[in-house]
Amino acid sequence: MATPWMHCLLLLVQPLLLHAPGVAAKVPALVVFGDSSVDTGNNDYLPTVARSNFQPYGRDFNGGVATGRFSNGRLATDFISQDFGLPDTVPAYLDPSFEMKDFAAGVCFASAATGYDNVTSDVLSVLPLWKQLDYFKKYQERLKSFQGEATAQQTISQALYIISLGTNDFLENYYAFSGRSSEYTVDKYEDYLISIARGFVDALYRLGARKVNIAGLPPMGCLPLERVENLDSCNKEHNQVASDFNAKLQTMMAELSQKLPDVKLAYSNLYDPFMDVVTDPTSYGFENAVSGCCATGLFEMGYMCSRRSPFTCTDANKYVFWDAFHPTERMYRIIADRLMNTTLYVYK
Repeated sequence: MATPWMHCLLLLVQPLLLHAPGVAAKVPALVVFGDSSVDTGNNDYLPTVARSNFQPYGRDFNGGVATGRFSNGRLATDFISQDFGLPDTVPAYLDPSFEMKDFAAGVCFASAATGYDNVTSDVLSVLPLWKQLDYFKKYQERLKSFQGEATAQQTISQALYIISLGTNDFLENYYAFSGRSSEYTVDKYEDYLISIARGFVDALYRLGARKVNIAGLPPMGCLPLERVENLDSCNKEHNQVASDFNAKLQTMMAELSQKLPDVKLAYSNLYDPFMDVVTDPTSYGFENAVSGCCATGLFEMGYMCSRRSPFTCTDANKYVFWDAFHPTERMYRIIADRLMNTTLYVYK
């Protein structure tokens, strides 16, 4: 099952800019970790069913190519890359069609259906977060060979690191199977995930990262699939879990900001802005925020999102969601615009 999109940096960002006053240097590269909200095709090269490298995915992408992005077109990170004057798409690290000259300006290590918890990635045999970090270490060595030690170190320190994941840990792990829920109360499981997130940011810092953006959880109870299971209403319990987790994530980031010198941490508030879109889609130019464009839009994603479905909409721009979990390209464009106009512009 593919991971919800929404982590991917929705709308408003609450920055925690510390230890470095003034405007930051231009971002030379975008480095992305996470799940299907930001996976640009890594799962195409894994033995997993969590893929989207087939039509109608990608039907509005350049040339109508299904790249492995869980949308009809580009993702928010693609638009953000373009807005920084970098390439208009972020290449997937496992895609053999790209070379180091492509990765030098941006690279994606994300894997659809993964989470902070290793158990989550095991469900559909995708890349766990530790493996994404391992690939990043290999990437650094390749970058140094390509750019030279000094230039590569500058790229690494000035790059913007985006982390977007977490929803799968709850919807595709904790609530779907008895393993973690028998081990932890939901409150303790939140704490467990926060400890992993803390360790990941600390590891990135030790590897040279200084500009890190982390997305909180969206109101995951309002996903189309969740609404169907809850008689067309948002699942309030799951939304509350997302809200509680986000509060803990912000506390953790504030603590790390005091601990790590010369770091700029930015928290992406996905919850409140996304609720605004869901409750008043017409204000954002959408006609439908309840179901997805693909097939019936109520439960389909991945291989269930078939090009043969007679129900797939003709104009995805009218929809907030592309499938039962992921947004349309137009929604991702709105997300990227809001981010650039609120927080990310300070890095330009």
